Amino acid sequence: MAEQLGGPGTWELQEYGIAAPRAGEVTIQVRAAGMNPADVKHVGAGTDASRLPVAIGYEVAGVLSAIGPGTQIATGGGTVGDEVLAFRISGGYASDVTVPAADVFAKPPSLGFPEAANLLLAGATAAEMLSVAAVTAHDTIVLHGASGAVGVSVLQQARLIGARVIGTASPGRFDVVRGFGGEPVSYGEGLEQRVRDLAPSGVAAALDAAGTDEAVDASLALVADRRRIVTIAAKGRADADGFVALAGSMPRSARFRDAERARLIELAGTGRLVVPVARTFPLDAAPAAAAYLMGGHPGGKLALVP
Repeated sequence: MAEQLGGPGTWELQEYGIAAPRAGEVTIQVRAAGMNPADVKHVGAGTDASRLPVAIGYEVAGVLSAIGPGTQIATGGGTVGDEVLAFRISGGYASDVTVPAADVFAKPPSLGFPEAANLLLAGATAAEMLSVAAVTAHDTIVLHGASGAVGVSVLQQARLIGARVIGTASPGRFDVVRGFGGEPVSYGEGLEQRVRDLAPSGVAAALDAAGTDEAVDASLALVADRRRIVTIAAKGRADADGFVALAGSMPRSARFRDAERARLIELAGTGRLVVPVARTFPLDAAPAAAAYLMGGHPGGKLALVP
């Protein structure tokens, strides 16, 4: 729980009774809570203090422990004991959480709880970036931050579309980019020319999950149509330079991402979309885990396990 704005060191683990689900709600016994940079950023210094206190965590996986009267989950039905995942909720960093049933989906048996709890925020963000940039089969695109959580999902979803992806990463993460179907290129001085060398016919679109000035400058130089430059991490530059910035808090983005949930779960359940999990932490280590997450390059997704 965030009672004040600031970093993870200000968060508190609190005990309270779980609300019984009303009609249209279910209670989930949380087996894993997904961790995302948004968890930290949305209660960081300088954000809207009027929302406090804020229960942290947007996605979980677990087991249904109670169901409101006359209620079905998003995939239909639902009984106590069923394994589920949920996104976009609030307060996922918990042992139990009562949430709208419309945001709860049956968990594919092939997905572990930590993987399921980390699927939808990154996956839906990646799907929206590809959609807004109008990426199609045979396009060559550049992806900044290709080895991060959103980047890895973009790589996999772009491969399903049939697009070629040149992905920026540090040399130590090239194997990750290659492993998910991308062609790695190192960031740093000379980035634009390295991309041109790999794609002499040009790139159709640029997707930015890094947010650096270098990524933005290279994108602007490489892609003529600014409607096909999309960032999730450099809104200030997008506003100044006339390209597209996305955020889950935007109503259009929220609608798109909600509509993508069932498709992404089906892809993951059949093995066509993989969620690499690097580490799990106990729930009471949430502040330390969040600090580790924000330290950069955790090597995969992180999950809290109550």
